[in-house]
Amino acid sequence: SIDRVFRNEKLDATHLAEFHQIEGGVCGRNLGLADLMGIIEHFFKRVGMDDIIFKPAYNPYTEPSMEIFYKNPDPSAGLMEIGNSGIFRPEMLRPMGLPEDCTVIAWGFGLERPTMVKYGIRNIR
Repeated sequence: SIDRVFRNEKLDATHLAEFHQIEGGVCGRNLGLADLMGIIEHFFKRVGMDDIIFKPAYNPYTEPSMEIFYKNPDPSAGLMEIGNSGIFRPEMLRPMGLPEDCTVIAWGFGLERPTMVKYGIRNIR
């Protein structure tokens, strides 16, 4: 899905109070972190962002969870957070009637920051 998200953030070159988020997920058996990371890396390579870094994070509905960063080739630009991801906790899936051996991997990316990278935009405002 793609939709607008509102956050109480201080506006700056890489933060907006309103942005667009792309969410996705895959439900299946025997899915794990390697599958999740592979899908995310493949997606970003397709849009020209080859250097993706994952860092452990906390999300209330997924465990494990990871923040997703892009390492800009320009050293002065540093890391840019571009999304979040994780494996849904079993207690989130059971009320939906999914089988015990079913796993759901999921992610959410902001649309604006990857667009900044792709087109060389330094200020998102």
